[in-house]
Amino acid sequence: MLKYIVPAFASIIIFAALVFMLRKHPECKIQIPGLPITLSKVVHRMISYQELRSGTNNFCESNLLGTGGFGSVYKGILSDGTIVAVKVLNLQLEGGFKSFDAECKVLRAIRHRNLVKVISTCSNPEFRALVLQYMSNGSLEKWLYSHNYCLNLVQRVSIMVDVASALEYLHNGQSESVVHCDLKPSNILLDEDMVAHVGDFGIAKILA
Repeated sequence: MLKYIVPAFASIIIFAALVFMLRKHPECKIQIPGLPITLSKVVHRMISYQELRSGTNNFCESNLLGTGGFGSVYKGILSDGTIVAVKVLNLQLEGGFKSFDAECKVLRAIRHRNLVKVISTCSNPEFRALVLQYMSNGSLEKWLYSHNYCLNLVQRVSIMVDVASALEYLHNGQSESVVHCDLKPSNILLDEDMVAHVGDFGIAKILA
């Protein structure tokens, strides 16, 4: 029993200390030495509907990674071999167009190592999709609530620092602050190195 209680308790203490430090010293910014976290202009490649349809095998259910409030996410392979996650918005749902526009507005001008990278978008009158960086280790929710996965103490602390770094950048790293509004384990994704990335900005707000 102790082997589960002690790591969890230690994680809570470390997280509380991190939050306290950020609140007490808001001028402090968490950065990775030598790694630029912002770009003044992000250039995205053009991707057609046909390329997405081909790369996901016509949005086959076997490529379905998950579903959310406004759409579904599929694993796909672009024509250059890049593996991506394709978030297809359900435009029949109320707020579908608004969610797409909000996510595009937020993601088009920001870049940080702990935010899910947007590769491109695809849009026509009946179709809206975001082409995103593929996260091979899935969501934090899977690692926290599945008996088949387990995070050690070092990984837990690293993920907390990654998420705190992303939020600090969104809130203070640019002229207009961004509030995510839907931060939860299912919206925190892990790459092949278990680095955490915050995603899903469908209801995010930009504070001028």
